[in-house]
Amino acid sequence: MIGFALRALLFVGALALAAFLPTWLSTFRTYEFAYVGIYFIAILGLNILTGYTGQISLGQGAFMALGGYTTAILMADHGVKDVWTLPLAGLAAGVAGYLFGIPALRLRGPYLALATFAIAVSLPTLLLYDKLDRLTHGEEGINLFGIPESTASITPLRVLGHDLPFEKWIYYLTWTIAAALFLAAWLLLRGRTGRSFRAVRDSEVAAAVSGVHPAAYKTLAFGISAFYAGVAGGLYAMATTFVNPGTFPVALSLTLLVGAVASGLGSLWGLLAGAFLVEYLPTLAGKVSSQPGVASVVYGGILIALVVLLPDGAAGGLRRLARPLTSGRVFRS
Repeated sequence: MIGFALRALLFVGALALAAFLPTWLSTFRTYEFAYVGIYFIAILGLNILTGYTGQISLGQGAFMALGGYTTAILMADHGVKDVWTLPLAGLAAGVAGYLFGIPALRLRGPYLALATFAIAVSLPTLLLYDKLDRLTHGEEGINLFGIPESTASITPLRVLGHDLPFEKWIYYLTWTIAAALFLAAWLLLRGRTGRSFRAVRDSEVAAAVSGVHPAAYKTLAFGISAFYAGVAGGLYAMATTFVNPGTFPVALSLTLLVGAVASGLGSLWGLLAGAFLVEYLPTLAGKVSSQPGVASVVYGGILIALVVLLPDGAAGGLRRLARPLTSGRVFRS
């Protein structure tokens, strides 16, 4: 009971902090925190797949790209308002993820990671394919700045007597969706589906003997993870107001996996730390020195230190801190 109350208190406290944070931050910092929310959503989906079913994916950035392009195409070419594109962005990526999950059933461990990485590597080239130019606009990309479908990109949005400039609008939209998707994931993982995911992760043979269908739950996890990535990609396209193949580089998939590991695989309560890591660690590493290559060395060194000091990620650190109150159960979903 104490564990549930503390989880609820943390969730409500985080919502309150997110609601008032823009009043204390500059416009630029508010905009940065919107990107933290986008990465939070993408890492949340990846954790469902990798942390809860044990399927290593290096293709989350590719599913973000599918969502981002879905949003951009619907806005720029079909006149759909930005907010209404997000469910479709998630659906497009989710269906693609589910379909990929079917042949991926034959793969495990590093072989599955390699197959998903192949998606991330090949998608930017596919987006440049001549016959898809009319859809993806090739190297030129799709510009969303200033079009009527982009909320508050030119004129601030009037809400409850207050003007919301574009940066604050994106911030509040992103974190509202992030909170809703976090709650949905938490409820899903606490129920039968979550128990089935963990059973498949721990032992597919034992899961099958217990009446769990491993193939069904593994493909379902792929679909859910990709759906979350698609929504994040749609928000990313809205925030950057532009997409082209370079908007979603191969490195994005690797960075999201780093964020998921730093968060703590198999737990939802360290995700914020992973999202902050993805957004700010490259910048912090780059400030150490302007010499070529030094930033990469610092980046790698910090990641090694995090793995050594927090082998179970941020969630593991939170569990240790909360153990005197909860016997270590608070931050397990």
